[in-house]
Amino acid sequence: MRRSEIRGHLLDTALRLFNLHGYQATGIDLLIAEAGVAKTTLYRHFETKEELIRAALERRDEESRAEMRIFVERRADDPYERLLATFDFLEASVRDKQFRGCIFMSAAGEHKEAVDPVFRAALMHKRLVLAYFEELAHAARFAEPKRVADAINLLHEGATAVAQMTRTGEPVRQSKRMAENLLAQEVRAPSEPPGRSAGTVPHAKPSNAGTA
Repeated sequence: MRRSEIRGHLLDTALRLFNLHGYQATGIDLLIAEAGVAKTTLYRHFETKEELIRAALERRDEESRAEMRIFVERRADDPYERLLATFDFLEASVRDKQFRGCIFMSAAGEHKEAVDPVFRAALMHKRLVLAYFEELAHAARFAEPKRVADAINLLHEGATAVAQMTRTGEPVRQSKRMAENLLAQEVRAPSEPPGRSAGTVPHAKPSNAGTA
């Protein structure tokens, strides 16, 4: 394999093992055995285990957010419906046989200090997901898009935590029904006047508030 392929293979192997066993319990020896590489190869790509964990989280962050966006955009055209479609994406995720809970929450749980690079990588993922919800809320013309996004985010996080215990999609379906009721009560601005470009809706920036 080429160098980039080896790095990707190591990250994929690490993510699978971290999901199965946790971050502390996954030792370097197990990782190199599962990846089928020499220890020197691993350290050529990642000088420390912490660096490997951080890189794995960053890879999964990019993948999962791209997967969500593609899923949502294929499921609905209207931003209002896209907010609700995020729960359909979450349900598909928790129903996957590999689901063991949120790997970002697990990482933050095992690396508890706020200054820890692993904790910060997990937190960044949560902030970027929240920013996507706020982007959708802006596009759906909610009067208070940040508050809407915060509520949607809390419903996602709660459903994920309960689904980790039940291993079913029912908590996500319940959260989606709660989101439908919540959004129905929120004030929305009037439609844009004719002639205004639909592409002028501002994108939300990542919030400074944590979503641990």
